[in-house]
Amino acid sequence: MAVYTDVAAEDLIVFLDDYDLGGLLSLKGIAEGVENSNYFVMTDAGPHILTLYEKRVNADDLPFFLGLMDHLAQRGVPCPTPIKDRNGTALKELNGRPAVLISFLNGVSPRRATVEHCAGVGRAMADLHLKGADFSIRRENSLSVAGWRELALGCHGQADEIEPGLCDEIAAEIALMETCWPHDLPAGVIHADLFCDNVFFEGNTLSGLIDFYFACNDLFAYDVAIALNAWCFESAKEFNVTKARALLHAYRQVRPFEAAEIEALPLLARGAALRFLLTRLFDWLNPVDGALVTPKNPHEYLSRMRFHRGVESAVAYGLLDT
Repeated sequence: MAVYTDVAAEDLIVFLDDYDLGGLLSLKGIAEGVENSNYFVMTDAGPHILTLYEKRVNADDLPFFLGLMDHLAQRGVPCPTPIKDRNGTALKELNGRPAVLISFLNGVSPRRATVEHCAGVGRAMADLHLKGADFSIRRENSLSVAGWRELALGCHGQADEIEPGLCDEIAAEIALMETCWPHDLPAGVIHADLFCDNVFFEGNTLSGLIDFYFACNDLFAYDVAIALNAWCFESAKEFNVTKARALLHAYRQVRPFEAAEIEALPLLARGAALRFLLTRLFDWLNPVDGALVTPKNPHEYLSRMRFHRGVESAVAYGLLDT
């Protein structure tokens, strides 16, 4: 979440006239995240989240994102749901941007993930993968292997400003992934961005999954690999195998891994680190003037990519074949 487009209270009051939510009590921008403009909105009917979709989001993808949240919520996945106005419309426009109000979820994102948090994420991700199986709309992953070369080009060869030789290192990684990436593993709807700030807990109990705006159809094990990177490092380089074991074993209790997924996990984790290195590098080198958002340092995922490069099997992640 972030704020790129400013919303004045006067504009929001007019926007809310189409809803049965009462009057506006407060409006506050949410600075976390990188993609869209988000606000915490309190009305007489309670708290809500207002999202304005920025130019980086393809408007044609919005029916997938909003429909998926509805689909998963109806099946018991703890995620926000789009709020419809009196005419039954959820997707609207505000300040020249597509906009939607979504329901508010209780809980907080962990400042420091525990083993219990990681297990909760594993269970919830597997549940999402299973319950998204009958969602009828498809969306290809524009930030998977086929899109990484274009992302690298978008950095205009400036990666060496971050670290000498990084341009060549990234090019070599992309070439390897284009050659070796698996395409025949179990696949379906994935979250694709299940970082700590996109998961809410009440104590050690998972209470919500949010920010579905990278969700797509892709390999389930790739989603798991993204989570390993996001939840199981104590620092840029220090991998916590205890947390990884908890996440992976909780996942497989809900949805068992196939042997080919276990074999591919080190490559997928390396590719997931490359994907977030590239997007963080792009945002770091191309900041948006006036945005209430702080670009994330790409060094963190460069170190994680190099860690996974040295992993020979999923045993290093605490996952055995049995």
